[in-house]
Amino acid sequence: MPAKVNENTCMHCGGCTSVCPAQALELQETVLVVDTDKCIECGNCQKVCPVGAIKVVKG
Repeated sequence: MPAKVNENTCMHCGGCTSVCPAQALELQETVLVVDTDKCIECGNCQKVCPVGAIKVVKG
């Protein structure tokens, strides 16, 4: 399952976009967009999120 973003928690800091090897995350104004076709479920974004706004469930 690709990364899921809790937009109520997300600070839009951009930390996740810089660690995504698949370039599946993009900050667009006030929303973080996940390209589900590109997401490889590595979990890097979840690990660096300072507020726990991103969850990746493998499988």
